[in-house]
Amino acid sequence: MTEMTGATTPDYAAIKARQQATWASGDFAIVGTTLQIVGELLAEAADVRAGERVLDVAAGNGNATLAAARRFAAVTSTDYVPALLDKGRARAAAEGLEVTFQVADAEALPFADGAFDCVLSTFGSMFAPDHRRTAAEMLRVTRGGGRIGVASWTPDGFIGKMFRTVGSYVPPPAGVAGPPLWGTEAHLREIFGNNANQGDGGDVEIRCTRRDFNFRYRSPEHMMQVFRDYYGPVLKAFAALDADRQAALKRDLEALAREADISGGQSLVAPAAYLEAIIVKR
Repeated sequence: MTEMTGATTPDYAAIKARQQATWASGDFAIVGTTLQIVGELLAEAADVRAGERVLDVAAGNGNATLAAARRFAAVTSTDYVPALLDKGRARAAAEGLEVTFQVADAEALPFADGAFDCVLSTFGSMFAPDHRRTAAEMLRVTRGGGRIGVASWTPDGFIGKMFRTVGSYVPPPAGVAGPPLWGTEAHLREIFGNNANQGDGGDVEIRCTRRDFNFRYRSPEHMMQVFRDYYGPVLKAFAALDADRQAALKRDLEALAREADISGGQSLVAPAAYLEAIIVKR
């Protein structure tokens, strides 16, 4: 499994600039807040404890941030889209939780080596274009004996299929590994276990659990309209297409949601597989 499909190194800076614009479009929090249970489960799996220094990488609107802060950890919430951090800041304020919010790039974290006891990311780090560099940075800022907890959509699950469907209309950047690779144990072992930049010779323990998150909406049409209006990658994909292609993508996405639905047609309940991974840095 490699991160390159050709001999030319991708222009990660340009890719990241486009990604920032994508995630700043729409209103990710409309979708993101529905995923809160994933942050809670990840905080439990990572055994977040009171007083620990916790970093949330690519935090979005703060699901893992809030979960860790509710456990009385000292949390730093980071993302490279300031508007997303503003959403997390408002949520923390509403609950009276003390959290430090800081704009930061997952591939260049502005923190000292070993600064955190635990590093978390729910459906965030997986979108950084340079997988190895992101893993190296997460490992670098984790102390020896500390934990990294990540939740990532799998390639074969509902969201992985949605990404492939969107990609068939608007191809992703050439030479960049797909985000759902983070949802495979083999890829995590490659980028975390054999990461030459982590400073500990690859001495890590990785535990993976496959879970399902149930998307719950009124109907397949309702879910895909919400994603089209508010979820940056889908919103931008529709904006890049002409009317006929937009209609075709809409049909394909609604069909995908209808196929995933286990509600019996009464609403929409679509299980989406994700991989919960705990990486212990020895």
